[in-house]
Amino acid sequence: MSISHPPTLPDPEQMAAGLRSALPCFRRIDWVERTASTNADLLSRARKDDGKLARPWLLGAHIQENGRGRAGRTWQNRLGANLMFSCAFDIFLPPRRLPALSPLAGLAACEALRSLIGPEHQAQLLMKWPNDVHWRFSKLAGILVEITRAGTSRLATDHHVAIVGMGINLEDARALSKSLDRQVADWSEIASQDAHAAGVGALEMVAAVARSWYYSYNDAVREGFDTLPQRYARLDALSGQHINVLDDGRILHAGIACGINEFGQLRVRGPEGEIAVSAGEISVRLQK
Repeated sequence: MSISHPPTLPDPEQMAAGLRSALPCFRRIDWVERTASTNADLLSRARKDDGKLARPWLLGAHIQENGRGRAGRTWQNRLGANLMFSCAFDIFLPPRRLPALSPLAGLAACEALRSLIGPEHQAQLLMKWPNDVHWRFSKLAGILVEITRAGTSRLATDHHVAIVGMGINLEDARALSKSLDRQVADWSEIASQDAHAAGVGALEMVAAVARSWYYSYNDAVREGFDTLPQRYARLDALSGQHINVLDDGRILHAGIACGINEFGQLRVRGPEGEIAVSAGEISVRLQK
């Protein structure tokens, strides 16, 4: 097995300039050395928006001092070991359809990262509901989707702003696996086994994911979520697995994962039939 080094993060100004060239559909792109949280920064900016700043926006940082994952978890990072960025998109959907944006973000990101590796390894990049990206069943990237109303949302009842943040492990998987007591993957591991991945830079990764989010969200607003279950099935890390649905360590449901519905809910088949799960941590049960 060859040894591969993770993508080097360019200077923040170079990163921003390169992304502006790669993503002409984005109206504002910034990359900074450090910030507290790119999601929090974009949430604040969106809420203050008076209509003068067109979206979508992208904000990335080499270091996030208070980066957050789902359920308020802190995202562990050190300079060069993680790729962290957030995007803001205008969404015109009724509130009941908004939860589907979270698994859709995971799907779009997983599809984008698959496009950067060789076809012989693409099937090993999967999505674990609601939106984690896994490499060989170890977490490679996490996503946090937050919905807010912009200052101009009063003009349209169905107008929301979706803030989508992502953290991709570039290296440090072994140390993270030990400190978190669970298996973690990183891009350098993929690159050591895949020549295509070894040639991918940080800028290319961000551009691919941001572009995939942009087109996926636009398609969802225009056409709906009817194809979401079939699209998810191609990347489903949980399909057919015996799982527990947890809340604060407490088992809420147990059964077999059966994909998702058009609302992005996880379908779980148990002894009393099938239920649709909207939230919770998923633990795969080892079968004896």
